[in-house]
Amino acid sequence: MDTLHNILVSIDIGTTKICSLVAQRLSNNQFEIIGIGKAPSHGLRKGIVVNVGQTVRSIKQAIKEAELIAGVKIESASIGISGSHIRSICSQGVVPIKKGIVRRSDVANALAAARAVPIPEGQQVLHVIPQYFVIDSTEKIHDPIGMHGVRLEVQAHIIMGSISSVQNMVTCCQTAGINVTDIILEQLASASAVLSKDEVELGVAMIDIGGGTSDVAVYQHGSIRQTMVLPVAGNHFTNDIAIGLRTPMEQAEMLKLTEGLACKNLVDPTRTIEIEMIQGTQMRTIKQADLVRIIEPRAKELLHLIHEDLIKNGAMDMITTGIVLTGGGSLLKGMDILAQKVFNVPVRIGMPKVENDIPGSLDNPMYSTGYGLLIQTQKSDSLQFTDGPMLKRIIISMKSWVSDFF
Repeated sequence: MDTLHNILVSIDIGTTKICSLVAQRLSNNQFEIIGIGKAPSHGLRKGIVVNVGQTVRSIKQAIKEAELIAGVKIESASIGISGSHIRSICSQGVVPIKKGIVRRSDVANALAAARAVPIPEGQQVLHVIPQYFVIDSTEKIHDPIGMHGVRLEVQAHIIMGSISSVQNMVTCCQTAGINVTDIILEQLASASAVLSKDEVELGVAMIDIGGGTSDVAVYQHGSIRQTMVLPVAGNHFTNDIAIGLRTPMEQAEMLKLTEGLACKNLVDPTRTIEIEMIQGTQMRTIKQADLVRIIEPRAKELLHLIHEDLIKNGAMDMITTGIVLTGGGSLLKGMDILAQKVFNVPVRIGMPKVENDIPGSLDNPMYSTGYGLLIQTQKSDSLQFTDGPMLKRIIISMKSWVSDFF
């Protein structure tokens, strides 16, 4: 098995699954998927590592499968980060334009000034993302490089996370034999994979419903406006089903995937389902309506929590093109219909926009984060080596964490 230097690798370390994608770099900043590895995730709860040994085994399993398909040895990868420890704020940075013309160093200084905010104990900055720039109190600008002026302002979105949570995630990867080259917020990755340029420009909210957390990102005018992580997601549906129907967790998960509906209007009143009892020795028959009466309230709770937060932060007015649902939880039948009722805006299911792909392999919203991590890694690598005009989105990522702490 060969080691290639022109490959990209991402590992989506989720609460229910771990997915590794291997891609080969092509010309024009493109890449082609050459390997996929999946494994059940054991050792995480709500996006946070709670058992290192189990997490390491799951990572190894996903990596091994990806290596076999791609025919390469995986030694390093970018990983995603999520969890209830994620926090975000907006911050402003102001600096003088040293030579009268905005250079990359001026932009970097402005972002550094925006980054200088009080950080809660035990947290560190993950990303600093510019929303817009202003030169000498004039109009909002997305790319100020080369423009004349005296004073440069930036409005930035600051994303923070727990130091210990990140350290644990990196430790698991390193123990599994993987060098972590970049750590990226998962909703930024998912958004890269499923949102169109027009949606990002006109205004859109992406909701990535995973197993342990639901990640939200709001975009408008080409940049991030709000991020949020909720510790309510697909596993809560499964747990509710197991308790409500007194059935094993494995049976509850299967019921959710095969018979679950998020909207009671879709129920077939004549449909019955045979389920296993909790002791595993008896079966009983229920109506599909009984299952939906358990699922729909939890789905409504999740969507209403997001809706209330968007209203509270004034973000609903930005969502002119609607909502994009992605992640494994978006596959629950009727979730898009229920979301449309709650938010009163158009809703669609977001799939990764894959041009070069193993046929049909990524045609599923559960791969949005993994594919988006590859996109963000490619952008980050390009940013390091380009001397041309500044990219519209400058991302100061967590690469320093890896070197600082390990």
